[in-house]
Parts: sequence; structure tokens; C-alpha cells
Amino acid sequence: MRGNRKIEKPTNFRKSIKNLIDYSKKYHKVIIISIILAITSSVITIIAPNKTSELIDVIGKTSEINFDKVKSLSIMLLAIYFISSLISLIQSLLMADASNKLSKDLRENISNKINKLPLKYFDENEYGDVLSRITNDVDTINQSFQNSIVSLVSSSVLLIAATFMMYYTNAIMATVAIITTLGGFALMFFLINISQKYFNKRQKALGDLTGYIEEAYSNHTIVKVYNGKEESLEKFNKLNFREYSANLKSQFISGIMQPLMHFSGDLSYIAVCITGALLVKNNVISFGVIVAFIMYIRIYSGPLRQIATGLGQLQSAAAASERVFEFLNEKEMPKETKHDIINPKTTLGTVEFKNVKFGYNKDKLIINDFSAKIKAGSKVAIVGPTGAGKTTLVNLLMKFYDITSGDILIDGKSIKNIKRKNIHDLFIMVLQDTWLFEGTIRENIVYNNKNIKDEKVEEICKVIGLDHFIKTLNKGLNYKIKDDESISAGQKQLITIARGMIKDAPLLILDEATSNVDTRTEELVQKAMDKLTEGRTSFIIAHRLSTIKNADLILVIDKGNIIEKGTHKELINKNGFYANLYNSQFTKIK
Repeated sequence: MRGNRKIEKPTNFRKSIKNLIDYSKKYHKVIIISIILAITSSVITIIAPNKTSELIDVIGKTSEINFDKVKSLSIMLLAIYFISSLISLIQSLLMADASNKLSKDLRENISNKINKLPLKYFDENEYGDVLSRITNDVDTINQSFQNSIVSLVSSSVLLIAATFMMYYTNAIMATVAIITTLGGFALMFFLINISQKYFNKRQKALGDLTGYIEEAYSNHTIVKVYNGKEESLEKFNKLNFREYSANLKSQFISGIMQPLMHFSGDLSYIAVCITGALLVKNNVISFGVIVAFIMYIRIYSGPLRQIATGLGQLQSAAAASERVFEFLNEKEMPKETKHDIINPKTTLGTVEFKNVKFGYNKDKLIINDFSAKIKAGSKVAIVGPTGAGKTTLVNLLMKFYDITSGDILIDGKSIKNIKRKNIHDLFIMVLQDTWLFEGTIRENIVYNNKNIKDEKVEEICKVIGLDHFIKTLNKGLNYKIKDDESISAGQKQLITIARGMIKDAPLLILDEATSNVDTRTEELVQKAMDKLTEGRTSFIIAHRLSTIKNADLILVIDKGNIIEKGTHKELINKNGFYANLYNSQFTKIK
């Protein structure tokens, strides 16, 4: 399970939408054009009922019908509807393109942001929650941005235009129509205010659920081995129900808006028909005006429904936007302003730790005043009990974390003045935890290394004993590894070791690299490691002390301090902490 999660702040609707609008500045021209087109389409649409009224009055005359007038009005109506639909189509395509580009930009920026965040952020937050922000939240913004912004503007314009035309046509009927819809409109805004918190809860619950699913499925074997199915399912059901509950409440309240506006519209039809009938009876208006008014009500109530839907989508966008921009505004690693450079091809590989102190939290130090000088080409083993600070020391050396105080020098240059990318170019790193991606064996081995010939790959595979396994595969190096592929832990580790060997760097870190292979394979790997360490400064974290007998220097660490150092023989003769640790691995359990 991951560490403690940060508590979500309450949704700030205005701030979230403002952040989204500010972020989309490069697409403002397209958005403005889309809004103008939408307004134009709305204005053209509002003309149609007036012409329809004229057409009905011409047809409804008891005397001879003027077919030329009917023809011209019909062609005019067809032209109005065609032009309006064409403009609406262009506007929709423009907004779809802008919203997709916006979501693409958001994903790219999130991806770039991930590489700038300190590892501490991922210690405190679930990977699945970050994944949910990249996928679910960005998709929500995409859909809402595409459908709501222009829709709200065009609907508002259409609403104003319809109101004007209704009053222009007949003030009495217009007043009746508006009064019957205002109640539903007021109630709609009341519901929007209530539902906002549920939209925020839904996005947060979805992120938590995605995080747990990622965690549970990536550790599915452990869950099965420890018969944790029921406990895992129980937690999943709780998170699933929380997401379902928040989604149900937000959608239920949001869903009330549509039938509410339909009811208001239907009520308006009835009121207008009754009022219109009385006015026709008194010869105040013609029958065509009633038909036109029914069309105006449809146009008038349509924008109300669209505004209700648009505001609901805007709420979803606000909740998703808050989560995305909260992530994008996370504190990044300090910018590297100094530019000392160490060339991997010419560096000697001397390393010095000078009074290094470090703690993941400022109040609690893990490494206490650590000092050591490592000669170039030395094979250094780092041993000690669990939690002593072995892996932390390597993380500091790789500049994954910044030291609290003190310094680390490589060839006499402080790593504080060297960019992280340059530091990483200096190291080969083979870890206890294997990492393979979906691709061929070759692609996994030559990862991020260019112009590597197959002969070189085959040579390395032969050195570490991986060639036999590759020969058993039907496509050899071109065999594609899939997520569900059944590859043993030892085979995975051998592939990662081959990946490390393909990189020609002056320093090497082995963090329990042979822990997942069997005894026979370990012998092959150990021989390969001996060749890999030749001419390189090597740091080996090991629990199997039998594998580090030939180390040039063994550093024994406990509670962040070096308590012993020397060769294997020297430390055994000293009969201290290391000797007890070494002998305990060969003591029979009685």
C-alpha cells in the first residue's frame, strides 16, 4: 500500500474554470470564431419562426393561395435551416479540434511534470491516482470543454434573441411563456449549486478507485497467496460504492434539470395555446402567430435545457480541472542552474562522500554524517540490516533525492553542480525489482541505447547465460514480451542485467541484482558481474554476503553510519558486526 494521501481541497468553481480558460489561451482565437459562428447560427435560426408564421398565414387563407409566395417562403426557410446547420457543423468541428488539442497539451504537460516532480511526491501519492488525472480527468475536461463553453454562449444568445422576437411578435404571449419557464430556471440554478460538491467527490472517488485497482492487480499474486481475496474485494467494494454513490448523487441532481426544463416547456406550450386562442378569438393575432410562438417556445426552452446540460458539464470540468491543475502546480525539483559536466567516456570514477546527512523528513535523519572515499575502479560492497540506509545512500548518489547537508563528489566535482541527466549517464544500474515493457527481447535489452548491433547483444546474452533461454524462443531476440507473458523472475532479471551491460558507463550500482535467480543461474550471473565490474567503480548492495567476498572494500552501515569498513578477510578477523552478520547466514536453525 502507498503512503498517506494528500487531502483534496474543496472545489473552487470559479478558480478552476479560470485556470482552464487561462490555460487554453493559444486556442482563444478558435474558440472566439466558434462562438461567433454559434451566435450567427442562433440568429439565423431565430428568423425561421417568423417566416413560418408568414407561410402558414398565406396557406391558411380561405381565398386563393398565392403559390409564388409559398414557394419563395419555402425556399427561404430551407436556405435558413441549411445555412444554420452548415455554420453549426463548422463550429462543432473547430471546437472538437481545439478541445482535442487542449487535452493533448494537458497530457503532455502532465507527462513532463511527472519527470520534474521529486520522488517524494510518488512516495505520498498513489500511481493510480496520477493515472486517473491523466486519463479520466483530462477526458472529462475534453468532453466538457468541447460541448459546454460554446453551447452556453450560443444558448444564451439564442435565449435572448428568442425573448426579443417573442416580445416583438406579441408581448402578452411572450410574458405568459417566460413566466411559466422562470420557475424551472430558478430551480435549476439551485440544483446546480447543490450538485457541485458531488461532482468533486465523484472525481476524487474515481481517482481513489483507479489507484486501488492499479495496486491490487499489479500485486494480484500476493493477494492470492495470502488469501486476501475477501479483504481486497471488501476494500474494492467500499471504494466502488463510494464512487457509485457520488456519481449517482451528482447525476441524479444533474438529471433532474432536463425533465424539469421539459416540464417548464410543456407548461409554456399549454399556456401559450390557451392565451393564443383567446387572442385569435378577439382578432388580436392570426393563427400563424400561435404556430410561430410554439416554435419560439421550443427555441426558448431548448437553450434553457442546453444551459442546464452545459452547466452540469461545466461542473464536471471544474472538478476535473481542479485535480489536473493541482497536479500541474505541485512543487517541482529545484532547477539546476550550474553546469559542471563529467564526460562518461573520460571520467575516472572516484567517489567521495563528505559528511552526508539526509532524511526523507527534516525532523528525522536516516543518514547521519556519512563519509567515505572510493577509489576509481574499486568494487565496494554496502551491507547492513534492513533500514540501515543502504538503498537511500545509492538514491543520493544517483541524485534521486537531494542531500540535507554535506556533499558527494565524483572525480572531485560536487553532484550539486552537475545536472541529474549527466549523473544518470555516468551510471549503470541493475535493481532488485525488474522492469520490462511490452516489446521484443532486443528492445528491452538495448533500451534507450542507439546503434547497438545484434552481435553485441548476442555477445552479452552469452556472457550472462541468457543465450540458452533466447534460443528456446521461436523468434529469438525478436520475441515479443507481453504483459501476460509467463517469464520467470530469474529470466526477467537476466534481461535487466543484459540491459545494464549494454550501457558503457564508468560507474555501476547493483542493488541485490542476483536475489531473484536460482543458485546455478547466480553462478553464471556472478561471473558476468565480475566482468561487468572490471574497470568500473562498483557499488554493490547485498544481503547474500557470500557474493561480496572479493570486494575491494566493504562498508558496514547501521542506522545511517559506517560502523565498520575493510575487506572481507579483515572484517571476519575483526569478529565484529560484519562477522556476526556473515556467520548468521550459515548458522543452522535448530
